[in-house]
Amino acid sequence: MLCLLNNTRPEWVDIAAADIDTLLIDHAHCEKKAAYNALTMIQNYPEHEDIVREMIIILKEEWDHFERVYERIRNKDLKLVKDSGNEYAKQLSKHIRKHEPEKMLDLLLIDGLIEARSCERFSLLAKSESISQDLRDFYQELFASEAGHYRTFTDLARKYFPTETVKQRMHELAMIEAKIMDTLGHQPTMHG
Repeated sequence: MLCLLNNTRPEWVDIAAADIDTLLIDHAHCEKKAAYNALTMIQNYPEHEDIVREMIIILKEEWDHFERVYERIRNKDLKLVKDSGNEYAKQLSKHIRKHEPEKMLDLLLIDGLIEARSCERFSLLAKSESISQDLRDFYQELFASEAGHYRTFTDLARKYFPTETVKQRMHELAMIEAKIMDTLGHQPTMHG
């Protein structure tokens, strides 16, 4: 799917469905961090008008997603617990180059990879008969949004960098992402 070099193992859906409460809490944190990431991109690259405009759109959408997931958490009488971090994102971030303009390229492409993996997971959840139809519909709706975010990040990368450079670096990062996914345990989390 998209730029991913491996698929989520089928058993992840069963693990997530069996502990949907934990998944929802983790999902809320992921949406919150995605909104914060868009704000950080604006802070880091204010001179790039296209990045600023697109990140404003993503920020609003991700915050709306956070609010909607949070409402589901509240409706289930759950509490949003402190975010313990996302090992997947932490491991990917280790591969961001330190100097510009390579750093900007890596940030855009890693953001694209994270959106692609979320998109894949939303698609799996949307098809799972182990969760409620209402929740499947919700994840189907989010699937389309995440695919759009993936395209936004990769389109921005191609706007500022040569296509071949983007293609080569995306492949390198996708190989890293695939290895990370193979080594992570299968937790009831969006990227675990």
